Parts: sequence; C-alpha cells; structure tokens
Amino acid sequence: MNTFFSYIFLGLSLSAPIGPINAAQLNKGIQGGFWHAYVIGLGAISADIIYMLLVYFGVIHLLDSPFIKAFLWIFGFFVLVYTGIESIKDAGKISSPAEMRSSGSSLGKTFISGFLLSLLNPLSILFWLGIYGSILAKAANEFPIQQLLIYSGAIVLGILLWDVTMAAVSSIFREFLTLRVLKGISMLSGLSLVGFGSYFGVQAFQLLFIH
Repeated sequence: MNTFFSYIFLGLSLSAPIGPINAAQLNKGIQGGFWHAYVIGLGAISADIIYMLLVYFGVIHLLDSPFIKAFLWIFGFFVLVYTGIESIKDAGKISSPAEMRSSGSSLGKTFISGFLLSLLNPLSILFWLGIYGSILAKAANEFPIQQLLIYSGAIVLGILLWDVTMAAVSSIFREFLTLRVLKGISMLSGLSLVGFGSYFGVQAFQLLFIH
C-alpha cells in the first residue's frame, strides 16, 4: 500500500512543475471557472495515457527520430503560441461567474485544447520516455504485470489529483480576486504559453538547421 501511495505522490510531483498545461489550466480557470480548468487537464491526461501506452508497448522509440521530433516541436510551437495569443486576447473578456455560466462556452473545445497541448508537447515525450520508461523498466524486474498496471494507474491518479487542485485554485482566484488582477494573471498565463511555444520553435530551428 505504501508503494501505491508513493506512485500517487510521483504523479503529483510530475504534474506540479510549471509548464504549458499548468499555465493553460490557470488561464482557463480564471476565464471560465472550475470545469474549464478541470476539463483542459482531462484532455492533457488523455494524451499522457496515450504516451504511457506507447512506452508500455515499447513503440515510443518511433517518436525519437529527428524528423518526428522536429514535426512535434513545430506543431507544439504553433499550438502553444496560438493558444497563448488567444488567451491574451480573451483576458479582456473575463466576466463574472454568473455571466460565465450563461455564456455556454464549449467544454468540448476546452478538452481538445488540453489534449493537443499535451500531445504536441515534445517535453511530454521526453518525460514519458525518460521518467516513466525508467520506472517501468525498474518495476518490471520487481513486480508482475498486474502490479505494473496498478502502479501506472496510481501515477494517473496523482496527475488527476493535481488537475483538481489546479482547477480549484484557479476558480478560487476567479471568485475572490478583482477583475483587474484576474485579467493581469490571465495575460501572464497567455504570455507564458507564448514563451513555451517560442522555446519549442527555437528547438525546432536548431534541430532542422544547426544539428
């Protein structure tokens, strides 16, 4: 049981560092409330599970070719920069919770946004290949396959717990901070997405033209 909780904690620890998904969740929570922040995290987790399965079945190495890496860096650049610019533009449209509830903004689009942000994030591939791959290799020598599945589920559970935490924090910000402060935080979140996207763009350029 202690081992199970240690894998939950691992999932929490892996989700906590500031990155594109956390920035997007914070921004969505401020602009749309708890459920939008939560759903964007669910979309990201869906992409994470795909990468976990690729690692599990040993096909992640197909994503390690320079061409595929460049492709992902470029698409990650476009998705993050586009999302960041849209977030900055929408920062001025933050409304009260009552107005948000009546706006009917699409949770489906929010889910797809989170899914693409994670799926086209090369850092996700490096993470799942490096960290989860090494965990899987170590655990495979110590536990039967049923235990591996349980511990992989514990990692996902930890990520889900962080998803709920981020959604709650961002929606609490929305309830208690002034609109001016919320717009400022939303602008900063959008700028951070543009910053991450620019980093991806630089990586793509170096991979294509320097290495």
